[in-house]
Amino acid sequence: MSTLQPLWLANRATHTAETRTLRDVWTGEPIANVAQAGPADIEQAIAAAHAARCAMAALPGWRRREVLEHLLRRVGEHAEMLAATITAEGGKPITSARTEVARAQATLREAAAEAGRLDGVLLDLDRDASTRGWRGMTRRVPVGVSSLITPFNFPLNLVLHKLAPALAAGCPVLLKPAPATPLSALALGQWLAECDLPEGAFSILPCSNEHAAPLVEDQRIAVLSFTGGLIGWDLKARAGKKRVVLELGGNAACIVDAEPGASLDHVAARIVAGAFGQAGQSCISVQRLIVHKAVLPELREKIIAAVRTLAHGDPREAHTVVGPMISAAAASKLEAWIAEAVATGATRLLGGERNGTLLPATVLENVPTHLPLYREEAFGPVLLLEAAEDFDHALQRANDSRFGLQCGVFTARMDHAMKAWDVLEVGGVIVGDVPTVRVDRMPYGGVKDSGLGREGPRWALDDFSETRLMVVAG
Repeated sequence: MSTLQPLWLANRATHTAETRTLRDVWTGEPIANVAQAGPADIEQAIAAAHAARCAMAALPGWRRREVLEHLLRRVGEHAEMLAATITAEGGKPITSARTEVARAQATLREAAAEAGRLDGVLLDLDRDASTRGWRGMTRRVPVGVSSLITPFNFPLNLVLHKLAPALAAGCPVLLKPAPATPLSALALGQWLAECDLPEGAFSILPCSNEHAAPLVEDQRIAVLSFTGGLIGWDLKARAGKKRVVLELGGNAACIVDAEPGASLDHVAARIVAGAFGQAGQSCISVQRLIVHKAVLPELREKIIAAVRTLAHGDPREAHTVVGPMISAAAASKLEAWIAEAVATGATRLLGGERNGTLLPATVLENVPTHLPLYREEAFGPVLLLEAAEDFDHALQRANDSRFGLQCGVFTARMDHAMKAWDVLEVGGVIVGDVPTVRVDRMPYGGVKDSGLGREGPRWALDDFSETRLMVVAG
């Protein structure tokens, strides 16, 4: 086991009495012993962040940019270490982990470019005799202390999608990484500590969910940004007057039109990658595949053939696509949902028995639509096929969900693409690819039960800043 990993409390590495042992998801071997924040530590962190508000707001844009550029350099220098860490703590296949590290660098580049761009507008208020000669000016100012709560599945890049724009805006940050995957975030703390930041500018606080209540409820915090499950709505109800941003996942649909606009070999390959990469543990993993009845038979066979080639197993092997799920409990829950669907009439086209945290890639058809496997977020390696009578029927089936994060649409017809953009109740429509696509500069987020607000450094700046007006009377 590695030595004890400290947490970061008001910019300082801090050891605590309580620790948590992290185990390799694949081997079960201990990999780290991580300090855990208790109630007193969290109170100290909130107080320090609140005290640092003015100093952080006063940092000029070029200083904020330098901090983010420093993180960018450090992530690049330690890219392979970070990838290996992501694989060990979360079970993500090493090839996907390396991709996440590369995306994290893109996120930092975007955030660094936005630092200091809290621009405003000049308003002509000279619209009637009473305000003759008046002028107005606006600027964006930091909103204040920001509480950031992140999930296990992208323990580096999703942390940076919150941390980087908050720092770019000039906000002190309190980060609670996922309990199972805190090591990447703690590495960022080490590199932030190398920067000349005001005391209290950042705290990185691995802790139990029970101890995290102040990070949601304390009214000294100005914004809560949470990525995770539907518990986010409960957190919003407890957050009081603070601004709240939620990314709560989904059960993403992908539509294949009668004229897909690409070869069915390509469509099948993209669907299989979108459904089973990193064991389907992505908020925008392809869960529901809605295919025009004319092309379903051929596409079904191509998907089955492609899934049979997927390498399962040790996430450290470069060829592995389907590695372990985050825990045996998560894999067991999904296995039970699959068994329920089969018992209720679904056809299992591919699949097999679970082995600990490893659940084989599973393809089902005709899953009853009232079941949890269809209605909820599976967050694992399962793909559900269904037929559509026509494109309008496919749109209706895609919208038959309380979630609305992203939807993929394979179509050769521009009128169908535009109709999908008009009709689909989602935050993003991906034409010509799967819903699993995310470019880190784009506005990303959902509607309905999928959440509130948008991520992406440029767009997230709106959540971490607010408009301040100055009026100059004539």
